Amino acid sequence: MENVGLEMFLAVSAVLFVCGVVCMTTKRNAIGVLMGVELVLNGANLNLVAFSRYGSLGLDGQVMSLFVIVLAAAEAAAALAIVLAFYNNHMTVDIDQATDLQG
Repeated sequence: MENVGLEMFLAVSAVLFVCGVVCMTTKRNAIGVLMGVELVLNGANLNLVAFSRYGSLGLDGQVMSLFVIVLAAAEAAAALAIVLAFYNNHMTVDIDQATDLQG
């Protein structure tokens, strides 16, 4: 099995990041926006692990990646709870309808 170079990891990471940003900017559904955020975070995680493997950082990148995964899980749980509460009150998850959440 051939070794995969750093450039391939960076290319996949860039694709994940761009897909996440496009998903966040084009979706009107709150769940779709959350999925976009997760894609962006996974792109960043792939970069951290790739630079950890090919750079001189050692385990630092992998530890930071685990930290980002834990934060992403907490963010997803809190965001899904907010979306569920909004859906129970408004019967929709359209983020354009969420103007009453402003202060």
